[in-house]
Amino acid sequence: MTGHRVVLTGLGALSSIGLGATEFAAGLRAGRSGARDITAFDTTGFEHSRGCEVRGFEPGDWIRNLPVESLGRASRFAVAAARMALEDAGLTPELLRSRRGMVAVGTTDGESNELDELAAAGIAGGPESLTPQQVRRVPPSRLSTAIARELELGDVEATTIATACSAGNYALGYGFDAVKAGEAEFALCGGADAICRKTFAGFYRLGTIAPDNCRPFDIGRKGILTGEGAGVLLLETLDSALARGARIHAEVLGYGLNCDAYHQVAPNQDGVAQCMRLALEDAGLDPAQVDLVSAHGTGTKANDVTECGAIHDVFGADAPRTVSLKSMLGHTMGAASALAAIAGALAIREGFVFPTINHVETDPECAVDCVPNHAVDAEIDVVQNNGMAFGGNNASVVLGRYPALAGSGRAA
Repeated sequence: MTGHRVVLTGLGALSSIGLGATEFAAGLRAGRSGARDITAFDTTGFEHSRGCEVRGFEPGDWIRNLPVESLGRASRFAVAAARMALEDAGLTPELLRSRRGMVAVGTTDGESNELDELAAAGIAGGPESLTPQQVRRVPPSRLSTAIARELELGDVEATTIATACSAGNYALGYGFDAVKAGEAEFALCGGADAICRKTFAGFYRLGTIAPDNCRPFDIGRKGILTGEGAGVLLLETLDSALARGARIHAEVLGYGLNCDAYHQVAPNQDGVAQCMRLALEDAGLDPAQVDLVSAHGTGTKANDVTECGAIHDVFGADAPRTVSLKSMLGHTMGAASALAAIAGALAIREGFVFPTINHVETDPECAVDCVPNHAVDAEIDVVQNNGMAFGGNNASVVLGRYPALAGSGRAA
C-alpha cells in the first residue's frame, strides 16, 4: 500500500526502570532492573513473588482534566504515557483537537485489579454496596477512551486491542495503517497494563514465574517476572513532522501480523518466522539490513528456544544482535512490545544497544548475541521488534533511522 511515510515524534514511557523517555533511556543504558518483591496484592501462599512494579508514579502530575479516582491503575498509566508522548513531541492537545486522529491501546488484563476489587466488595457487602464509580473503572475500553477524554480529543477513533502480550505492536500497526493511508493525521498508539493477581497466579500455576530474576536466553533461565507500565508513541506523517520542525526519533517502516493458532500457550517457530518475514516484506527490507532484534524474550524455556529458532530461520546463522527488554522490566503484558518499540527508537536515535541483563551463560539452543549485562554503543539503522502472545497471536514492527543512511546495513 502506497501512502504517507510515518514517523515517531513522541515517546511516552512509564516503567519500573524510569518514568518518561529520558529516564527510561538512562535505565536502558544502565541495564537497570525493576525487579522487587510484589506489593500490589497479597502474595501469601506463593513460594516466590518477585515482580517489576512502577514506583514513584504520581498520577496527578500527568492527569489534569479527569478525576484520578475515576480511572483504574492501567488507565492511569495509559493516560500518563499519552501525555508524556505529546509533550515529548512538542505538541499540545489544543493543536490536535482540530485534526482527525486515532488512539489505540493494547492490553492483556485491562482493569483486572478493578474487577478483583469489585468482586471482593460485592462478596463482602452485597451488590448494593457497589458504587457506580467502582463499576465504571472496570471496562478495558477505558484505556483508550480515557486518553481521548483527558486530552479532549473529539475527532478520534479510540480503540482498545486485547491481543494479550503482542497487543502493543498490534496497536502500532493499526495506527501506522491509519496515518499512512491518510485516514488519521496523527495516532497515539501503544499498550498499558497494571500488575495483577490474576495474571501472576496464572503464570505461577503454569510453572513459568522465575523465583528471582528474568534471564532470557540464559541456560539457567527459570521463567518470567510479571511487570507493569505503559508505552505510548505519537505517530504522524513525515510531511507533518518536517513542516513543524519536529524531532524525529525513528520511522515506522512496516509491520507483520499473523495468528498461527498452534496452541493455547505454546509458541510456534514457523508462525513466528512467518510474522517476521511479513514485517520485513511490508518494510521493503532484506533481513541483512536489520541491525537489532528486540525479541519477545520472556525467559521461559519454550519461548526463547522457539523465538531464537525463528530468528535463525529468517536471518540464518549470522543473526543480528538479539536482546530482551524483559530482563529489566519483566513481562509488562500489553505494554511489552510498545515499551520495546520505544526502546528500539531510542537505540536508533542515541546509538546504543540496550543489554539483556542477569545473563550468565547463553543456552546453546538459543545461540544469539544477546548483548549480555552491559549496553554497547552501536550505529543502529533498523530494529525489528517482536511481540508474541498466547493463541499464536504474533506481531512484529520494523523501525528505521530517519533520514536513512546511505548504504545502511548490519551495524558493526
